[in-house]
Amino acid sequence: MLTGGQLAGLIVAVFWAVLVSFIALTLLKLARLLGEASKVVQEIGDQAGPLLDDLTRTVRRAHEQLGRTDVITKQVAGVTQNVSAVTTVMTSVVGGPLVKAAAFSYGVRKALGNRDGEGRGGSDRPQLQTRSSGKGRG
Repeated sequence: MLTGGQLAGLIVAVFWAVLVSFIALTLLKLARLLGEASKVVQEIGDQAGPLLDDLTRTVRRAHEQLGRTDVITKQVAGVTQNVSAVTTVMTSVVGGPLVKAAAFSYGVRKALGNRDGEGRGGSDRPQLQTRSSGKGRG
């Protein structure tokens, strides 16, 4: 039979064996996990190069397009200024004489109208009739 000290030593030895087995199994799983993680990092690193190249090309193209858009915007601003200038010139060239011609023709019509119909008391403009509905404000 085993004495108390031997039995305690046997229990401690079995406990240590179970503990070491558990730690060994945990370290083995951790090693597998680290191996898989390193594979994932390697794959990401392999894919990152071409992805960054594509990103660089895309940014360059976007920059070129923005440059073209900037040029187009400047040209449209120039065209807008030119159209504004042409409108101003046309207004001053055509508008002034046109207003003067309209005023002259109005004066001629008024003068001829007064000469032909001096006896008329009213104006030659049509008058609007007012409607009375009985429902006014107030």
